[in-house]
Amino acid sequence: MRIDGERAAAAGVDDPWSAEPTMRAVVQDVYGSAEVLHLAEIARPTVGAEDVLVRVAAAGVHIGDWHVMTGRPYLMRAMGFGLRGPKARVRGMDVAGTVVAVGAAVTRLQPGDEVFGSCDGAFAEYATARETTLAVKPAALSFEQAAVVPTSACTALQALRDSERITPGQRILIIGASGGIGLFAVQIAKALGAEVTGVCSTAKVDLVHAVGADRVIDYTTEDLTAYCGQYDRILDLGGTRPLSALRPSLTPRGTLVLVGGEGGGRWIGGAMLRSLRAVTISPFLRQNLRMVFATTNAQDLEQLTELIQGGKVTPVIDRAYPLIQAPDAVRYLMSGNAKGKLVLTV
Repeated sequence: MRIDGERAAAAGVDDPWSAEPTMRAVVQDVYGSAEVLHLAEIARPTVGAEDVLVRVAAAGVHIGDWHVMTGRPYLMRAMGFGLRGPKARVRGMDVAGTVVAVGAAVTRLQPGDEVFGSCDGAFAEYATARETTLAVKPAALSFEQAAVVPTSACTALQALRDSERITPGQRILIIGASGGIGLFAVQIAKALGAEVTGVCSTAKVDLVHAVGADRVIDYTTEDLTAYCGQYDRILDLGGTRPLSALRPSLTPRGTLVLVGGEGGGRWIGGAMLRSLRAVTISPFLRQNLRMVFATTNAQDLEQLTELIQGGKVTPVIDRAYPLIQAPDAVRYLMSGNAKGKLVLTV
C-alpha cells in the first residue's frame, strides 16, 4: 500500500491511517424508504491490493441507490445484496474526490489525483473503489459535476454505442430524455452525429431542448403511434410501454434498446420481464431488440472525459444537498420532479 502524506495534506485530508480512524457516512441497517437512511460515525474502509481510497468531495444520487435502499425488486436480494438487510451499510455508487491511498497492485492512479467513477459507499467522507472503475476527473468539471457523471453517462454511452454504430443523420428517439440517463443520451447522440428526438413531460420540454435535442415530444399531449416507421433507433430509458407500442415507430430494420425500468412487480420487475421478452423474440424479427446492463469502467469514463473536455457533454445538476440531507435527496429523486441530476456534497 502506498500513501503520500504530504500530497494527502495538500489535498485537504488528514491521515487516514491514524489509530482507529473513523468517518461520517450515510448508512442503513434495514431495507425501506428514505427514513432508513441516517448519518453515523463508522470505521473508514480498508484498502486492498487492487483498491483506491478516495476522500469523497461529492457523490451522485441515482435510481440504483433507491433500489439498494429498498431492496426492490426482491430478486436483487438473492443476487448478493442481502436477504433480510443490505450487506453493505453505506449507500452511494457515484463518486468524485481525491485519492488518498492506493493498494500495492494499483499502477494508474496515485495519491493526490482528482478522480471520478464508481465506488463502494459514496455517501461518506471516504470510499474505496477498484482502479478499473475510476478515471482522472475532467479539468472542466467541478467535483459536484463530475460526481453525477459515472453511472448515468456510462449507461447512455453504452446504450448508444454498443448496439450498433451510429451514422451521421441517423434518427434516434430517446424516451425518458429528461431523466438522469436521458440528458446524457441526448448530448452523446448529438455528438455522434444523430438527429435526436426526445420524449418527456411538459415541464421538462425546455430542458431537453436546451441540451441539444432537435425535436421534443411531450408525451402528455402527443401519441408516439403517430410517428410510425420514422426512427432508426429507439432508446427507452426506464419506460413501461409494451413492445407492441414501441416497435411501430421503428424503421423495418431499426433497433430498440431497453434500459432499466421502474414499473412492474416486486419480485423480478415488469421492466425486466419486458426486456427478457424483447431479446427472446428478437432473433425472429427484422428489427433488433436489445437490453442493456451497463457498467462503469475507466475506459468509458475516459471517452466521456474527451466529450466533456470538448464541450459536447455537460452534466445538468438540479440540486445539491449536504451529506446529512441524503434522505431528502432520495425523496426528491423519486418524486419525478428533478430537472437534472442530484448530488451530495461532503
